[in-house]
Amino acid sequence: MLFQIENVIYKNIVSIDHMEISANRTTCLIGESGAGKSTLLKLLNKMNLPDEGTIYYNETPLQEMDSVKLRREVVMISQTPLLFGETVEEDLQKGLIFSEKPPASREELMRTLEIVKLDKPLDGLAERLSGGERQRLSLGRVLLMKPPVYLLDEPTSALDEETEIEVMRSFIETAKGHGGTIIMVTHSTNVAEQYGEEIITISK
Repeated sequence: MLFQIENVIYKNIVSIDHMEISANRTTCLIGESGAGKSTLLKLLNKMNLPDEGTIYYNETPLQEMDSVKLRREVVMISQTPLLFGETVEEDLQKGLIFSEKPPASREELMRTLEIVKLDKPLDGLAERLSGGERQRLSLGRVLLMKPPVYLLDEPTSALDEETEIEVMRSFIETAKGHGGTIIMVTHSTNVAEQYGEEIITISK
């Protein structure tokens, strides 16, 4: 198991007796709004700390792990993606800087934009991107990092259904090609049914 959750309580939002999440698979977290799906993702990379219980990552309790080291391996995209550079290129390179990896070549950056279906110039201003374009830029940024684990919180919520399916298919194929595990909160039944190798339903 990649993650194991035992007797975890966080405020009045999350209460999980036992949960296991497998490595090298795409796991979709689905369920009604307000059930704690996003909060659970934040617990998995120590953005939130449980009030009770233990979360294990590769059999090591998260509380024993350095937070920065963990977040270089377990990379999260929030529901409202943040911009980390003035231009598209600067934003794409920022994840590599954070993870202390060498910068990507121009060719690799262009290939990544193709994967996430973002037809924008590298010197284009990131702040001019729409919500859906910013989501795709964020997906490209984390793909370049090639982390072991991707935590995605509604990564395509601003996209139309056809684009959403196309982007996620391309993203998942590439991430799994790097040996990545994907844990994704999604509102899309189509995405969950097509790409969720494991589906976990979270209830209030």
